[in-house]
Amino acid sequence: MDIELTAAAARHPAARPGMAPALKDLSLRVAAGEHVAVIGPSGAGKTTLLQLLACALPPASGQLRLAGQDPWALPRPALQRLRGRLFLAPQVPPLPPRQRVVTAVLAGQLPALGLLASVRSLFYPSDIPAAHAALDRFDLAEKIFERVDRLSGGERQRVGLARALVAPASLWLIDEPLSALDPTRSRQAVASLLGSARERDATLLATLHQVDVALAHFPRIVGLRDGELAFDLPASEVTQERLARLYAQHEHELLGAPPAALPPADASPQPVVMHCR
Repeated sequence: MDIELTAAAARHPAARPGMAPALKDLSLRVAAGEHVAVIGPSGAGKTTLLQLLACALPPASGQLRLAGQDPWALPRPALQRLRGRLFLAPQVPPLPPRQRVVTAVLAGQLPALGLLASVRSLFYPSDIPAAHAALDRFDLAEKIFERVDRLSGGERQRVGLARALVAPASLWLIDEPLSALDPTRSRQAVASLLGSARERDATLLATLHQVDVALAHFPRIVGLRDGELAFDLPASEVTQERLARLYAQHEHELLGAPPAALPPADASPQPVVMHCR
């Protein structure tokens, strides 16, 4: 799925009235099947960008087109069908603690299922081989029948990524997928995600704090700062000087701050936007 943003502005869903937009006059084009890493310091607008592309919030100004269509000009049934072709993975996966891993993964298939099949899948998972194959890509196949609350934070994060592999989506929007993973697991997870996206010919946008991982694995890097486009370049052209300017006054993030721990599995979940149909 191709993406075209033209002079788009957007506000974070949790922003207070009167606050400046999190994204300002942003123009960006991504061709179908491209894989792009979005980097930048905290508060740069990375999560808001993914929410905008996921049709979770409309542009405050400017225009968004997905697959040549303006989502917000579509009739509601057509907008829902378009949302079914998008997969948004938040940093903290919305996984019910008492749910089995197999059910959590197969929830990625819900946009393609009718109501009756969706309800049945909660109690009788029907595509266990697909869930097993997706989990195996992230070295979690042995956890398929575990309960979510018995997983570590990093394992839960990888279960959230495994959902993309079973989803009927052609645009994957992945928000900080490595925040609970160590460096080795981070490289493995990104390699699996990119390999799966190539096999599916899916367009992939991932926001990353790990700049070294982004540069090593993604062919195209978009840098955001203060809601504006700082650069949009092939990874080979992202120099240390550009990174220093991008992370000025946030150098600790560029140098690699410790990963943020995910909340315990039994913690009260924070609201996230999900589109099942």
